[in-house]
Amino acid sequence: MTDRPSAGPLSLVTGAAGFIGSHLVERLLAAGRHVRGVDSFTGYYDPQLKRANLGQALAHPRFEMVAADITHSETDALVAGAETIFHLAGQPGVSDSWTKFPDYVQGNVVSTQRLLEAARRAGVGRFVLASSSSVYGDTVEDPSQEDDPVAPLSPYGLTKVSAEALCSLYASEWKVPTVALRYFTVYGPRQRPDMAIHRLIRGVLEGRPFTLRGDGTQQRAFTYVDDVVDATLAAAATDIEAGTSINVGAARCVSLTEVMELVEQLSGQVLRLDLREAEPGAVHRTAACTDRARQLLGWEPQTTLLRGIEKQLSWQEASASAPARRGQSLLHARRRLEEIAHAP
Repeated sequence: MTDRPSAGPLSLVTGAAGFIGSHLVERLLAAGRHVRGVDSFTGYYDPQLKRANLGQALAHPRFEMVAADITHSETDALVAGAETIFHLAGQPGVSDSWTKFPDYVQGNVVSTQRLLEAARRAGVGRFVLASSSSVYGDTVEDPSQEDDPVAPLSPYGLTKVSAEALCSLYASEWKVPTVALRYFTVYGPRQRPDMAIHRLIRGVLEGRPFTLRGDGTQQRAFTYVDDVVDATLAAAATDIEAGTSINVGAARCVSLTEVMELVEQLSGQVLRLDLREAEPGAVHRTAACTDRARQLLGWEPQTTLLRGIEKQLSWQEASASAPARRGQSLLHARRRLEEIAHAP
């Protein structure tokens, strides 16, 4: 690790080169913080995209980047001097968690425990964990509340439950001031290329089919990345009881079909679909009750889905390498979905 100026508070951000982490790094630097970023640059997606996410942060005098794997590195050195830890690193994705479960245990559970142990020894002021709505499983009726039973439908969700449980244990036994934020389907510029809205926009820009798993009626509380960063910063700055979990999600559920229509309208292109079965462990609906976030953090999402997709579309257009081409219309695809649903 390189030397940094001694003045000013230090924030540690794990997963700093990722989608949400890189936005958080920028906001911390803009607020005058010193930031130590940690990222292992795994091959889950192109590491060059992750390095590009950091952009100007790499040249910022108050930013220190450390390429390290938390599951094997000396965590005391990573945590040294940090007032706040934002633990956003982890192994993402539902489908791979069935066949690569040890990777998920290491990336989401072991890494969290090792970092918590270092935080305990260092006496950090706040430990913020990036958790997931996946801990709930399906939201059948009312929006999920933090005190609802957890019922993950995938090994990925199970590892997120375990990471939260570790935070609760370290809060109760060792007084580590943890807070777990349950993010709901985050989107926006720099979104991972395997995520749905990124793939949708890439499909209309490049004339490639979008692989639709399921019938398009699945619903998500799509939450714009700037709003997620707002909540994350508030969780670090607010006096909250250690071990608390908080939902961070949009107020309204939206179907994937609605998102597909919106992308078509905003891009002026038609979308081609490659219809597939839903993947194992995929939930049909997520819905967030955000009363606790409003009460404890003073947080409410500010970005409409329309505005958020406009921003992500502009970002992906700027980096697109192929011209948009027309293909099968969404209306035709929706009729095809209805034919499949009513087939004998």
